[in-house]
Amino acid sequence: MSLRTLPILFLNLGGEMLYILDQRLRAQSIPDEKARKVMHDIVGTMFNKRFMEELFKPQDTYSKKAMRTVFDRLAHASIMRLNSASMDKLYDLMTMAFKYQVSLCLRPSDVLLVTYNHMDAIRGFVSDNPAISAQVENVYKHLYETYADLTMGQFQIIRQTLLTFFQDMHIRVSIFLKDKVQTANGKFVLPTDGPVPWDTEVPGAIRYFGDDGSVMKTTHFTTTCQHELADKPGSFELLGDRVIKLGRNMYTVARPIETSSAPSLPNVKKSPASSTASALSVLAKEELNLLAHLVGGGVLRLSCNPYCFLFTAFRLNLFSTDEEEE
Repeated sequence: MSLRTLPILFLNLGGEMLYILDQRLRAQSIPDEKARKVMHDIVGTMFNKRFMEELFKPQDTYSKKAMRTVFDRLAHASIMRLNSASMDKLYDLMTMAFKYQVSLCLRPSDVLLVTYNHMDAIRGFVSDNPAISAQVENVYKHLYETYADLTMGQFQIIRQTLLTFFQDMHIRVSIFLKDKVQTANGKFVLPTDGPVPWDTEVPGAIRYFGDDGSVMKTTHFTTTCQHELADKPGSFELLGDRVIKLGRNMYTVARPIETSSAPSLPNVKKSPASSTASALSVLAKEELNLLAHLVGGGVLRLSCNPYCFLFTAFRLNLFSTDEEEE
């Protein structure tokens, strides 16, 4: 279990949330001024300097319940209001999108490049607001200082911690189902073709080494997969080329994004030790209390925003099935 996983998890889920909100705000013809305010308020709250400083301190990853509570508050940190059905689907789509991206990472360090892709998009959302842009630049600095010098083994532990967090989540998403990258039971279909990880070779040769380390014999074989060498490694610099596409906005082309729970697989499996439910509830409460302390006694509250009363709050239906479910 890595103590450096929480910032990666939080920033990527937050990036996916902003992608979805941006797409739905445009699809439902929300006035540009209101849409910008929603995005700016959420990013400003999400990247609050004090909260980021606490977030990047080495610590255990939040529980699923605590993480959901964080994003419930973030989604309502502006004049926008979501009903419970929309919030459920929003969080399901966020988690499944990032789970798919982590599963596709060719190298453990690619999880940081995925994070940078989300950060680059978030920077674009607030490019017209200097104060919030400065908050985003501060997070870039934290990312580079925290992760740029980690070893491949440390990144592998981070990736395994992320996959452990998502292990029991099997929510079907229409985008993934239509693209045939997800099966009917909510599990992903990972491709076997494409580029190989940077600094590796295309499969097809077996080398036999002697005691002195020299190559004694090489045999070759053919595969049914179409592999290719990577052009270059991704950059961790502020304005570098990330190379990989994972983490970019997949909602730039309008299409339905409803989610539905798989009938045979619950979102979170129940623990066989059900007798510990009360103890887990107490732990969850303590985590939420800690979270409230971390955000500075109200950083995530709408009432703390002095500009929130300049606009009338509006309700956003994220998904077309909301009315039917109500």
